[in-house]
Amino acid sequence: MNKTSSHSPIHIVGGGLAGSEAAWQIASAGVPVILHEMRGVRGTDAHKTDHLAELVCSNSFRSDDATANAVGVIHAEMRMAGSLIMACADRHQVPAGGALAVDRDGFSAAVTKEIDNHPLITVVREEVTGLPPKEWDLAIVATGPLTAPDLATAIQAETGADALAFFDAIAPIVYRESIDMDICWYQSRYDKVGPGGTGKDYINCPMDEAQYNAFVSALIDGDTVGFKEWEGTPYFDGCLPIEIMAERGRETLRHGPMKPMGLTNEHNPTVKAYAVVQLRQDNALGTLYNMVGFQTKLKYGAQADIFRMIPGLQNAEFARLGGLHRNTYINSPTLLDHSLTLKSRPGLRFAGQITGCEGYVESASIGLLAGRFAAAERKGEAVSLPPATTALGALLGHITGGHLVTDEEPGKRSFQPMNINFGLFPELEPGSIVKPEGVKRFRGKDKTIMKRQLVAKRALAACAEWLAQSVPVIEAEAETV
Repeated sequence: MNKTSSHSPIHIVGGGLAGSEAAWQIASAGVPVILHEMRGVRGTDAHKTDHLAELVCSNSFRSDDATANAVGVIHAEMRMAGSLIMACADRHQVPAGGALAVDRDGFSAAVTKEIDNHPLITVVREEVTGLPPKEWDLAIVATGPLTAPDLATAIQAETGADALAFFDAIAPIVYRESIDMDICWYQSRYDKVGPGGTGKDYINCPMDEAQYNAFVSALIDGDTVGFKEWEGTPYFDGCLPIEIMAERGRETLRHGPMKPMGLTNEHNPTVKAYAVVQLRQDNALGTLYNMVGFQTKLKYGAQADIFRMIPGLQNAEFARLGGLHRNTYINSPTLLDHSLTLKSRPGLRFAGQITGCEGYVESASIGLLAGRFAAAERKGEAVSLPPATTALGALLGHITGGHLVTDEEPGKRSFQPMNINFGLFPELEPGSIVKPEGVKRFRGKDKTIMKRQLVAKRALAACAEWLAQSVPVIEAEAETV
């Protein structure tokens, strides 16, 4: 391919979601990219292929509702910014209620093809064992939560700080044909219809109280993977192993991933299930379903036995059992400036989960920003930060300044990984929330919905202005919560 440009290349280490998105944004700006990816030469404990942007946990990009959901808002902003990750996700979506879920193999293959075919991107399959050399005057480290030990050690040496880490667990995937549909039924919670969906996008497995209690007891007593050298590493609350949730209280699961609300058993509609396990389609063919919220560190033998206690999964065959890997991230608020540049080394940026964001789209969005910032610097242009009122700006603000240091423990780092959420956005102007005309009772829930809608609308308008393009028209969903 002809890879000509008047600019020197920008190097990216890591071809995951963040690295792939950063490469795309840089190349789209007319600047050449050399993308270094070690898979194909050296694998990881979690990846199964050498495709770029491989999804190792869930296949869901979560809510796609840009009217009142922070995740949906960042989806919309990334689309406005020409995101490769969102374009490939949209092309390979599978039904998932109100969420955007993808055929994981089709998605990663599409990202790989687009990157390989871009005339300004060169993919080099090699392991980078240290920080980018000084001759790579502009570079991005986007090695994610599975940063190789040698590189992690080099990062620690440069920053003078220990990397923080937490465990991230993977949910099992079940073959559809092994699920007993005489017991289970198809339904999205509250019959919600999402992108590519019908309102019947999940397989639901009902439990009565006795079955639920027996299941919780088995989880608590289950044989789990030992921590070994990772002893003491804290979990991220957004992705707790199912057995850890069970240990926090017998009712925790039925108020979390196993909540029965919004679901009616078509086989027995007059009896309300005490708890429900949901499975979501995992590939375009509909042959694989993953167990929603069932990330686990149980040993394989225990997983199969315990999960077959679930009604409808008594004969379940697993395409993949759950697993455990370690996430590593840096103390970004003290180490990075607002353009994601390492303060101790100009020209070197970090992107993705290693910066302390959590989630697929969050990781890709920080790659998007790092790529745009690096491209602007290479072209001699001013780096333009997204407004704090956008989802992109709110997440960037969390990463580069979203930590607290208490008076009681002034030296303690409180920075923790975070998904995008409305708590990261600046407050609305006073008086923004006004009771609609004709409404007699304006309850707290109504105010919350209106607030989210206003914050989402403000974010999209601000992002459009930042990108100098018009705001997309987005249809409101029937239910916005």
